[in-house]
Amino acid sequence: MPTLNVPQGQFIGLPHKFRAFVAGFGSGKTWVGSAGICKHVWEWPGINSGYFAPTYPQIRDIFFPTIEEVAFDWGLKVKTKEGDKEVEFYSGGRWRSTTICRSMEKPQTIVGFKIGHALVDELDVLPVLKAQHAWRKIIARMRYNVDGLKNGVDVTTTPEGFKFVYQQFVKQLREKPHLQALYGLIQASTYDNELNLPGDYIDSLKESYPPQLIQAYLDGQFVNLLSGTVYHAYDRKLNGCKEVHQPGEALHIGMDFNVGKMSAITHVKRDGMPCAVDELVDGYDTPDMIKRIKERYWRYENGAYQKTCEILIYPDASGDSRKSVNASATDIDLLKQAGFKVKAPAANPPVKDRVNAMNAMFHNAAGERRYKVNADKCPMYADDLEQQVWAANGEPDKSQGNDHRPDAGGYFIHHEYPIVRRVATSQPLRM
Repeated sequence: MPTLNVPQGQFIGLPHKFRAFVAGFGSGKTWVGSAGICKHVWEWPGINSGYFAPTYPQIRDIFFPTIEEVAFDWGLKVKTKEGDKEVEFYSGGRWRSTTICRSMEKPQTIVGFKIGHALVDELDVLPVLKAQHAWRKIIARMRYNVDGLKNGVDVTTTPEGFKFVYQQFVKQLREKPHLQALYGLIQASTYDNELNLPGDYIDSLKESYPPQLIQAYLDGQFVNLLSGTVYHAYDRKLNGCKEVHQPGEALHIGMDFNVGKMSAITHVKRDGMPCAVDELVDGYDTPDMIKRIKERYWRYENGAYQKTCEILIYPDASGDSRKSVNASATDIDLLKQAGFKVKAPAANPPVKDRVNAMNAMFHNAAGERRYKVNADKCPMYADDLEQQVWAANGEPDKSQGNDHRPDAGGYFIHHEYPIVRRVATSQPLRM
């Protein structure tokens, strides 16, 4: 018998044309979606199916290994054709059907084939408008005209606020009750799949995420992730400290590049945890910021600055472009030439990841407040953390000018204390 937990079994049993499995991390979303594909393979030989993911790396890294295990669980063998982005299914050495895999990064490219069943994985990772576009293009692929075939679409996703899946599977049905026969929804918790997870998996989620996100990423609930202040976990008193830079102590400086409005937030580490102890704001350009940092933290002697402590810079990755006035080198190169150690990623992290990392450090679901801010030394940073709100487009509001300091601090926090989404893997099945 196929291996399914209770919510997964309920999902596979749904009779609806459109089915959604909305659940937390490690709840077996791709597993149960792949089970739906295998069920289709057995019931409708010769009729192809489709798998759609936000990116091609997700197809390669998550779907291909998962479908191989699930197919074995269902008594099937698969042949993965990575170059063609296809998975062929066999039973007793005989081909039964093929799953065509496509990315939803560019929905307009989902053309040129037809399928009788679809699995749309992590749909709510996409912006709402792109998710709508992808949904319509996928629906247009469901063109088999066979008696009894539903041409059904399964959606498996982590809830990311009140986005497309909520609108399509919850809100729409309240407004149009006659569609309830078409749409079915199962919401599941990570706890439902606990037996298949490492023993510390759930505890690690609680340590990594702020309480608000635990409702979504552990319990699988639709919650508002965008209302109110961006850094909702920050409390000036509870996250406050009186720490200051000690002579010779290494400094960790997050830096945001904006000509005329450059910002830097200086941190020290105490028992491995970060404390914001100083701020430099409204810098004109990178050479100006370099001069100000050296003046503040190094000693000027014999016509030159003498290094008195190690300075590590965690910059906005856009510094790799030539932005400073009259600069013949990149901003990051200028920082290196100044004698600073630069910890620069190839690209900036997604805004959501950076914000989540900040909130998790301010207050996680385990009740820990690991990131402290000396508001006396960082008055503008503290104000910004309290005041920056979400804009209507779902991004942190930049219209009030209180985004530069949190961005700067966030580059350091995300680099050193990122939220790591642990991937739960089961023991590989042996053929």
